[in-house]
Amino acid sequence: MFESLFISAFIVGLLGGVHCLGMCGGVVGTLTFSLSPKHQVSQWRMLPYQLAYNLGRISSYMIAGALIGLFAASLSSLVPFLPFQQALQVFAGLFMIALGLYLAGWWHGVIVIERVGGALWQRLQPYTQKLTPVKTLPQAWLYGLVWGWLPCGLVYSVLIMAFSAASMTQGALVMLAFGLGTLPNLMLMGVFAFYFTRLARTLWVKRLAGLSVMLMGGWQIYLGLSLNIAP
Repeated sequence: MFESLFISAFIVGLLGGVHCLGMCGGVVGTLTFSLSPKHQVSQWRMLPYQLAYNLGRISSYMIAGALIGLFAASLSSLVPFLPFQQALQVFAGLFMIALGLYLAGWWHGVIVIERVGGALWQRLQPYTQKLTPVKTLPQAWLYGLVWGWLPCGLVYSVLIMAFSAASMTQGALVMLAFGLGTLPNLMLMGVFAFYFTRLARTLWVKRLAGLSVMLMGGWQIYLGLSLNIAP
């Protein structure tokens, strides 16, 4: 059960790269171009800053996963958790299918869900202005730590998976797996900003990513419905 959550979270992060480039591409570009000229002229000099930014972003995901896992663990002692866990797994799969439709450009209802985190983001966004221009690695990590709370339907769908784990530790690890899945796309985006922005807007790339995430959503639904089969 838990292993499938980790694997699914990683693959969703990897396949959802198109959405990541759309949501965080501008942020990564801003970080890249706010570095000093001596770092911008060398891709290798930019890499530590891009890595620090992404580690900060993944740290935020893990904090959110730990909090929601702790909340789920407290609920599990109050209600019969298996039916609730099964419902959450199915709901996560349905949300991923909706997200796949959004990534492919066929349906945009997920935008409404992303607005849920808008209130928190309005409080955090001003701190990003205090962190630019980025001059040190700890500053880049803090920059990523704040931007990790950017409202994102892809993150919300994996948080539902983390909730179904019903454990603070497992919830944090699910979000870590998801964050590691998003890492290759955003690291490459930081170094090759212009090329990847154009690629992310290509129709066939968006639809392939959307269909892939929809398939993962179907797999999560299957796993959720299979929970009551286990002895």
